[in-house]
Amino acid sequence: MASTPVVVVGAGVAGLACARHLADRGAPVLVLEASDGVGGRVRTDVVDGFRLDRGFQVLLTSYPEVARVLDLAALRLRRFEPGALVRFQGRFHRTVDPWRRPFKAVGALFSPIGSLADKRRVGALRGDVLAADPVALLARPEVSTEARLLERGFSPAMVDRFFRPFFGGVFLERELATSSRLFEFLFRAFAIGDATLPADGMGAVPAQLAARLPSGSVRTGARVEAVADGRVTLSTGEPVAASAVVVATEAPEAHALLGLPVPPMRGVTCLHFAAERAPLSEPVLVLNAEPGGLVNDLSVLSAVAPEYAPAGAALVHATVLGSGPVDPEAVRRELSGWFGDEVRRWRLLRALAVPQALPSFLPPTDPQRGARVRRGLYVAGDHRTHPSLQGALESGRRAAEAVLLERSGG
Repeated sequence: MASTPVVVVGAGVAGLACARHLADRGAPVLVLEASDGVGGRVRTDVVDGFRLDRGFQVLLTSYPEVARVLDLAALRLRRFEPGALVRFQGRFHRTVDPWRRPFKAVGALFSPIGSLADKRRVGALRGDVLAADPVALLARPEVSTEARLLERGFSPAMVDRFFRPFFGGVFLERELATSSRLFEFLFRAFAIGDATLPADGMGAVPAQLAARLPSGSVRTGARVEAVADGRVTLSTGEPVAASAVVVATEAPEAHALLGLPVPPMRGVTCLHFAAERAPLSEPVLVLNAEPGGLVNDLSVLSAVAPEYAPAGAALVHATVLGSGPVDPEAVRRELSGWFGDEVRRWRLLRALAVPQALPSFLPPTDPQRGARVRRGLYVAGDHRTHPSLQGALESGRRAAEAVLLERSGG
């Protein structure tokens, strides 16, 4: 008779990573997922031949957990150009990573995005975070990201014209209230690794994790209504026996199941447009530094990963921060000022509002919170570590390690 499995509630990245670590150690595991597929927030839909990720997400190759659990070659990663184009005063201004693109750096030295002193301070910041262990960065004394940048001497212009739109798009908030711990951790990750997209979309990441689980380990369409010692109960009333339970849902669902406090969540609206002609031919992120702009950032995803669009078409993505309603026509009008009247011919494929896209990460933070709730019951998710793919993968591993420790009598 088969052993009673460890039941993992939720087939997002954290839950699948947890299940993968358990299975690799020989523990029987069953993942229960309420929706019709794996991935949680990290899913890719195909619409009219275009690959649309559910949110603007990238895979940073320098994340420690990525190297631990993913086969990057199999994901066929496509890379963004290091640096950005910044829209300011009605023009595009280039910023580059001088350590990776030294020949392009000379032309960017005198852009209005930051002073020469600001660019020297970027080098000092880079040297500081590269000299530190990434785990240690998440344990440093913390303030808000904005406060840390000003402490380091960056000018308000540099903060407003580069850091605010760039990390605003990462944190989903332009106030830069997010902990300086996460800022420095991510600055290091961007400095030493590539920002990439899998050729088949970000959904290829959870798909790869799921494919490496034993057959029958994942059950979709199975919504868990309650958890208790030794079992979970589905919305249909069906009980499922469990040797241990790991709740790896989003923070609101974890709160409902376990009574855990829920952090404030950040929202975003992601708009995908089909264009006959790409407004930009290079795989670069465009940041909006115009005061009062609606769009935070834009990218031509098909210029990064041609597989994201059918032949002869381009896929343009625009990000609008916040949880409020977004008028796609207002986005078109703003982008028409960037690229001309051709924007009005772009076809809106989807405007997806994601009101709970990321947990906020405001000081004081505790990215090392344990996974154990009580004996036999655990929790995983980026709301337990920090909001990133790294945080989700790491939290899944930690939960698995806690389960295995308890099973071994530790």
